[in-house]
Amino acid sequence: MEDMRDYLEWLERRGELIRVEEQLSPELEIPAFLRKAMYGKKGAVLFERVKGYPEWRVAGNLFTRVETVREALGVERLEEIGERPLRLLESLPLGLSEKISSLGKLKEMSSYLPKVVRRAEFTKNVVEDEPLNFIPAFKTWPKDASRYLTYPLVCFSDPRGVNSIGVYRVMLLDGFTGVIHWQIHKRGSQAWGDYFERNEGKMPVAIAIGSDIGTLLTAVSPVPYPMDKLLFAGFVRGSGLELYRLPSGILVPANAEAVIEGYVGVNELGEEGPFGDHFGFYDRPSERNELYPVFHAERLYYRDDPIYYGSVVGKPPLEDAVIGKAIERIFLPLMKMILPEVVDVNFPEHGVFQGVAIVSIKKRYPGQGKKVLNALWGTGQMALTKVIIVVSEDINVHDVNQVIWALASFVNPERDVLIIPNAHTDALDPAVPNPPLGSKLGIDATRKLPLEMNGRTVEEVKEDPEVLKKLEGLFKKYLGG
Repeated sequence: MEDMRDYLEWLERRGELIRVEEQLSPELEIPAFLRKAMYGKKGAVLFERVKGYPEWRVAGNLFTRVETVREALGVERLEEIGERPLRLLESLPLGLSEKISSLGKLKEMSSYLPKVVRRAEFTKNVVEDEPLNFIPAFKTWPKDASRYLTYPLVCFSDPRGVNSIGVYRVMLLDGFTGVIHWQIHKRGSQAWGDYFERNEGKMPVAIAIGSDIGTLLTAVSPVPYPMDKLLFAGFVRGSGLELYRLPSGILVPANAEAVIEGYVGVNELGEEGPFGDHFGFYDRPSERNELYPVFHAERLYYRDDPIYYGSVVGKPPLEDAVIGKAIERIFLPLMKMILPEVVDVNFPEHGVFQGVAIVSIKKRYPGQGKKVLNALWGTGQMALTKVIIVVSEDINVHDVNQVIWALASFVNPERDVLIIPNAHTDALDPAVPNPPLGSKLGIDATRKLPLEMNGRTVEEVKEDPEVLKKLEGLFKKYLGG
């Protein structure tokens, strides 16, 4: 699928797209409809008429189900996507014979590389007078401070030349300015800090609206720095992403519905929020004295008959829960590369993705559970995960009842519960009194080895295999198996 329009047509053929003909407002009405549809598992929505914005249509709930996303990306398992870059790394040649045999891998690598093209559909139309007011951005909740871009593809390059594309909400202040909410651990904030240290007044930034489903997923993914996210988009899509270079030099997806070209003032900060976030509470950065960079829009480019894509958040499970589960599967191979003992991971959708993680490991030595806990907290975006539970490999991390049994059977709180005070946490966490400084909870619910039990052993009950064999006929007769 080349762009968002191809994806919408594909969803409609599958019966997973609702077309709404009635005119609705992007302020509260469209977001309320999207939440109702997502809670009811009704599929994606395309609003044909948007109050106050006759040029636009609006799409939402594009991440309808994990299975839909998987089929759209053309893979049997989402883990295959995370395995693609690892497979290429494993086959790097050492000598001449290896180089010759690896030509096929090099060809495969080239198929994922981005390509800069000379034309893009979104360049057909330009708005320079109050460009941000031209966009049907959402007001998602009644007490939100303003209208927001809720799934903007924020494109930029840091001073080292690493290209990034991220999703950071943008609060619109007026027709020319907005505030970008990129938290301190995000790539955008890191690049902004580099520009600040160099005392450069402006950081070129562009915001793309809409793209193919693979690029949309890449933008919100925790790709390890300094891997180029525009390259990683090729791994997710299964083919290289076509890019268009704006006059500012920023590369953006050529298949975008619209693009806002502008810059962030390196020495200019503004208040942002409140905003009803994915925990289901209003996030109020001003209460914790947080300020964020101000974005200046210089012009807006857009396709004929443009389609705006916005996401809505609130108490789970909404669209971000599907995104989180897809990312969980894609990045499991990368987690296994860093920690080979990891077997599986589950970020429960009601755990708001970064709130709770359950990880199973192949345990070989005493203390390995705590080793994994600490290692995970030191790895990428899992540094923000508040609660991590580690279980043994025979426990299905996706079966909450099995996890509860492991907690009840293998956890001695004095020995197996780890609390980390004064740690960096998710700034959006409503339970933390002084965000982003909070605490973390780790639970080692792995089966304990004798050394961890002071030599004591416990034996788990098992059926007698001879008795089971004897009763096979009766099982089939009376129990159906």
